[in-house]
Amino acid sequence: MGRLQAGIVPVTPFQQNCTILFDTDTKAGVVIDPGGDVANILDVIEKQGLTIREIWLTHGHIDHAGGADELREALGISVVGPHKDDLPLLQGLEAQAKMFGVPMVVRNVMPDRFLDEGETVSFEGHVFEVFHCPGHAPGHVIYFNREERFAHVGDVLFNGSVGRTDLPGGDHATLMRSIRDKVLALGDDVGFLCGHGPGGRIGEERRTNPFLQNLENA
Repeated sequence: MGRLQAGIVPVTPFQQNCTILFDTDTKAGVVIDPGGDVANILDVIEKQGLTIREIWLTHGHIDHAGGADELREALGISVVGPHKDDLPLLQGLEAQAKMFGVPMVVRNVMPDRFLDEGETVSFEGHVFEVFHCPGHAPGHVIYFNREERFAHVGDVLFNGSVGRTDLPGGDHATLMRSIRDKVLALGDDVGFLCGHGPGGRIGEERRTNPFLQNLENA
C-alpha cells in the first residue's frame, strides 16, 4: 500500500472541489463529489493514469452530486453515500438545477449504497470512517482516515467559515452541534479538505475560525 494522495478538480460555476483520492503505488482511488463538468474529471483521471474504484458523496446538493450519475455511467462504478436522509435532495437534483438557473447537465441519482454513522469505506487499504454530520444538509457525511489524520468534510466546515444553512433541510444549530461533536472531536492535528476553497487543519480552525469561538461551551 502506498501513500494516500489527494487532487482537486474545481467544477461547475460553484467552483466546487471535486476531490480525487488515490494510492500513490497502485494509482487506484475514488472520486468525492463530482458535482459536474464530468468531461474535465474524466480528462484528469486519464491524464494521471488513475483507476477509479467508487464515487463517494458527502451530500446531495447539486454542486456536489450533479455529475455523479453521469460519472458512474462513464466509469461503470458505484455511487456510495451520503446518508439516506439526503435521498430527497438526490432525487431532486434536476429541480435544483432549474431553481438555481445553472447551465449544467444534471441527473437525479440513486446511490448504490447509503452510509450510516460508524460505517467505513475504503480503497487499496486506505480506510475512512463515516460520520453523519447534518446541518448543512440532512444526510451530510464526512470521511476520516485515522491513520493519515486526514478528513474530507464536504460543506460542514471551511477554512475560516462553516457551511450555509439557508437551503432546504439546513439548520444552523444542528450544523454547529455536528462540528462540535464530530469534526472538532477528530483532533487538532487533523488536516482537512472541504467542498469549496482551501483546506486547513482542525486545530487552526478551533483557534481562529470566528464561527467556532466559544462553540465548545455552547
